[in-house]
Amino acid sequence: MTVSLDSALPEARAARRAFDRALGFDSACFVHDETRRRLLERLDLVRLEPRVAVDLGCATGRGALALAQRYPAARVLAVDSSAGMLRATRARCTSVAAISALGGDAERLPLRAAAVQLMLANLVLPWCRPQALFAEAARVLEPGGVLLFATLGPDSLAEVRRAWGAVDSALHVHAAFDMHDLGDLVVSAGLAEPVLDVDRIEVTYARVANLVRDLRACGAVNVAAGRRRGLTGARRWRAFERELERDGNASRFGVTVEIVLGLAFGTGARPAVDGGRPGEVAVPLARVGRRGA
Repeated sequence: MTVSLDSALPEARAARRAFDRALGFDSACFVHDETRRRLLERLDLVRLEPRVAVDLGCATGRGALALAQRYPAARVLAVDSSAGMLRATRARCTSVAAISALGGDAERLPLRAAAVQLMLANLVLPWCRPQALFAEAARVLEPGGVLLFATLGPDSLAEVRRAWGAVDSALHVHAAFDMHDLGDLVVSAGLAEPVLDVDRIEVTYARVANLVRDLRACGAVNVAAGRRRGLTGARRWRAFERELERDGNASRFGVTVEIVLGLAFGTGARPAVDGGRPGEVAVPLARVGRRGA
């Protein structure tokens, strides 16, 4: 079955509803925690003292807290389109005066141009159009401001996609952009000097129900615009379970999470970097990945 890109990308309203219902987010956000940790490590490469830092797609506020701890003089804006996530952020960050929770769409940020020095976008890209998010980052970052982002690559949930493909022709897993396409979109949006790399994590489960529990807890349900709108049905679901568990061994099966990590700058002069000339960023070549053929 041929599917258009728009059909394979998330429907914004449905994604927002899914995150409003994701009451168990903190119990299952281990991938978010890992990508955030890796993104924050990259800040060690850049001398930056932001006056305003944004945690875009803040979820329950863990990233906002990390930014406030790293940059105590900064005002931190925790931005999310989900009212449920914003409530959780306010509850977590209520004692931190520097953090403000702000409702807003990643594709239409409620921020002035050139008003931000640092933007953290941890796993928000899978839920929006990347080119729109990058264009908004280019608009709100001042020259030399830093965008850090993590997203999912096209190999994510490959096992789930294959299992469903053996059962029916419906769309069950969202489309994702590969590292090189993302790099092109970053540049075309007006951001400078992107550095991206890719890695893969395997998460193992004993039962399909446990995988589904984690996905639902994080709001990561199928909200593709072209998804099947009716019920899946018990027969098809059991067939999917058999196919997915067949990929594993006798007791567990694995699911791939491909993570793409990126750093880019607002256009204009960039911050100086420790150990280099102004405007240089030292990134080990081994950390810059390339997809094999």
